[in-house]
Amino acid sequence: MKSYPLICSVILLLFACEGKQRYTQQSAEIEAIKSIISSYESGDFEAYLPHYAEGAQIFFNATEDNPATIQEIIAQQKLELEAFSSYSFDREQDYLEMVTDDKGEIWVNYWGVWKGTMAANGKTFETPIHMTTQFVDGKIVKSHGYWDNAPIRIAIMELQAAAAAEAALEKPDGEE
Repeated sequence: MKSYPLICSVILLLFACEGKQRYTQQSAEIEAIKSIISSYESGDFEAYLPHYAEGAQIFFNATEDNPATIQEIIAQQKLELEAFSSYSFDREQDYLEMVTDDKGEIWVNYWGVWKGTMAANGKTFETPIHMTTQFVDGKIVKSHGYWDNAPIRIAIMELQAAAAAEAALEKPDGEE
């Protein structure tokens, strides 16, 4: 009988604890990221817009002192993809999770593999990608994305150098 108050206290503490879920793999925010990826793959970049809050800051391969807007990111992605005949994400390797951090902020983390084929030479690329995206009231307010695009940039520079060398060979004597 002496342990009865102790048992009651333990039970009361267990039920009094707030049971907020801090981690999940199913949420509206995760579905928003999946929708953005699908829109990217189909080239429907304008479909991104409803998912972003006004003034959202995006840091794709950039530090926090150099944010971009979603409009700037769309323009950049369109330009970068011009060199590719096809591109997609390997959905078999996607991994998404949503976490609520100690400050109560909601973040969705994405790990995936981007695949692309260069139109000029058929060269293929596979690039691991990580993005972490903060949501407030169901809208993206901040997104960080990291990937190594150096192999693609080198391949583009090699194509440009080859084109310049070919153009130089085609010039008639005496032309600069």
